[in-house]
Amino acid sequence: MSSEFSRQELLIFTISKLLAGVRHVAVGASSPIPGAGALLARAQSPKRMFVTVLGSTRQNFMTNGGVELFDMAAQGRVDAFFLGGGQLDGQANINLIGAGGEYPQTAVRWPGAFGSAYLYYLVPRVILFREEHTRRVMVPKVDFVAAPGPRDDGVYRPGGPIGLLTNLCWFSFDKTARRFRLESVHPGRTVEEVRDNTGFDFECPDGVPETASPDPATLALVRSRIAREIGETYPRFVKQVFPEAA
Repeated sequence: MSSEFSRQELLIFTISKLLAGVRHVAVGASSPIPGAGALLARAQSPKRMFVTVLGSTRQNFMTNGGVELFDMAAQGRVDAFFLGGGQLDGQANINLIGAGGEYPQTAVRWPGAFGSAYLYYLVPRVILFREEHTRRVMVPKVDFVAAPGPRDDGVYRPGGPIGLLTNLCWFSFDKTARRFRLESVHPGRTVEEVRDNTGFDFECPDGVPETASPDPATLALVRSRIAREIGETYPRFVKQVFPEAA
């Protein structure tokens, strides 16, 4: 089995490391990479770990979909979740509504927020995930705040973002300073490339390291067991990324 890894495999591996120590991680719809990362974390966890993949029949112990997920989050029974958006800014605000023009007459419309803002406030380890890392996504200020980043508004908020993972890099997020910090760049990428494709300012230490790469044993696990497990919900994704497991 090849030790070379794909972009998707690197992201899956990175997500699994970000979920270390989590008891229960939930993954929303249209999220094959976060779902696979969560399943990998569970497979390598020394302790019992629960994974809920919405839309799955095998990786979902809930019986009432989103309603039950929201109840569990309010009870403190969801430790990690993933959010993304059409736009993200440097204060970790998320736009899931639309862009261009004044709401509601925006030039571009997206599906909407559903319960994103609710979960953003309650889940303690929210990982922002967006594969595309360009200035049209990583903007100075979102056109519409569908789910707000941390702010001094007096609202009780036990949850919030821990960072942002993209095709280029991993940013951590300081909830007090309300600012991203570049923690690593993916293999083959550079700090300059991250700067060129990011519309907001961020902290950038000297000597930014390279994102850790998956080892051969982990790649073998991802390409076999994890590919089969996530393939139950996302067969097209597995066919494209892991054709041998499809």
